[in-house]
Amino acid sequence: MKTILRLLSLILGLIIIFLWTVPSQTSGTALEKIKKRGHLLWGSDAEGGAPYVFPDPKDPSRLIGFEVDIAEAIARELGVKAKQSQNAWDSLIPALERGDFDMAMNGIEITPQREAKVIFSIPYYIYTEQLVVRKEETFIKDIYGLKGKKAGTLSGTVAQDILMSIGGVDVKIYSGQVEPYEDLALGRLDAVLLDLPIAAYYAKPNPKLKYAGSPVGEGFYGIAIKKDDKEFKQETDRILAKLLRTGEFKKIYEKWNMWNETQAKLFETIKDSGSYVGLDESKKAPLYTFLPNLLKGAGITILISVVSMALAIILGLVLAILRLYGRPPLNALATAYIEIYRGTPLLIQLYIIYYGLPNIGISLSPLTAAFIGLGMNYAAYEAELYRAGINAVPKGQMEAALSLGMTQSLAVKRIILPQAFRIALPGVTNDFIALFKDSSLVSVIAMVELTKTYSILAATTLRFFELGLIVALLYFAMSYPLSLFARRLEKKLSNKK
Repeated sequence: MKTILRLLSLILGLIIIFLWTVPSQTSGTALEKIKKRGHLLWGSDAEGGAPYVFPDPKDPSRLIGFEVDIAEAIARELGVKAKQSQNAWDSLIPALERGDFDMAMNGIEITPQREAKVIFSIPYYIYTEQLVVRKEETFIKDIYGLKGKKAGTLSGTVAQDILMSIGGVDVKIYSGQVEPYEDLALGRLDAVLLDLPIAAYYAKPNPKLKYAGSPVGEGFYGIAIKKDDKEFKQETDRILAKLLRTGEFKKIYEKWNMWNETQAKLFETIKDSGSYVGLDESKKAPLYTFLPNLLKGAGITILISVVSMALAIILGLVLAILRLYGRPPLNALATAYIEIYRGTPLLIQLYIIYYGLPNIGISLSPLTAAFIGLGMNYAAYEAELYRAGINAVPKGQMEAALSLGMTQSLAVKRIILPQAFRIALPGVTNDFIALFKDSSLVSVIAMVELTKTYSILAATTLRFFELGLIVALLYFAMSYPLSLFARRLEKKLSNKK
């Protein structure tokens, strides 16, 4: 015991010495840190896609895009290199506040909600929202023809706010720019509303799609900077104004086919750049106003989890029986199924089911794809639980049943499975609890369950902490009764042995 205490004291002492001797990383202004470091660290999401920042198709190790060009131009003016820091788009602002990078630039719209958390540079691009429909669509001519229709967009964007404000629109939220246009072409959506640069890159070249109406919702992209980095903001503004005056901005936008007459307004915008008004914190909506949306998301989570688990239990039982008692090649196929599903990520399986199957003519709704994806994945794990339960039943019981004249199938049904179920049931219950949390992965196929509802609301309001606590409590409220049930079941079954 004394040896352990001495060892812990030594480790604690070394940690204190290390923390004391390592120079503080927080000293100095943002500009001083950047110049001392030798590179400008800017946050963005390369997964978001073109034309903002994305891997070069010819050299995937290299990032390209119009914002990459802007970041490099800013870094050049500062006398340093530009270095991109990968971060999910809808958490760029919290990551910036945390100090993960010097600035965030990724088509971030200047909104009062975001201005309550960070400061913005002068605008570097004027965006508009463009509605896209299928080529044969004749009814939807503009955003006001979307009532009663399904429209896709990205989480936390102005386009989402516009769709929500129309009323009567079934808004489908996506995490990537490519997927909504794919679903539109497949007929899963009636329209997509996204920023014009995105529509120009992904929708305009697609022969199955077309623009509907004129662009709407003019706004500004700005570079987000931490609130206390005012000196860095002033220097960034100076550089952006210089790039605009020298025509470098125009060259960058022409290179990416993004220049239009609207961008000429940037000169006027810069002159009036102090006109933005931040969000008054006292005007925040009370937390209870978010409960209906969160409870709806919780209901969808329960529905997905219950149906998927029912499918997993039935399919898992079939797989276990085939693996143990099936004849070739059925037992080999069951084993291959289990190993493949346990050896590949659930996320990839969902992508293949929802986005891959349409390539062979099978198009599933998001809800059906969620049921099948989760159910088939968890079936592999349930099969192994049943197999362990069946193997735990003494072999003599099967031999005794056969000696009494029972067939193997009847012995399995009446003698082996009832006992195996009793052994496997606590594990199945634990898997059900895990499934509640794994159901959040279906958000990648446009299912708005509890986690996706949280990410949408948090990205829009930037209230990640308060809403996160509510969502955590909702998940706990859904899973804790199952935990109690599993414990009682284990105790009950152990008493029967």
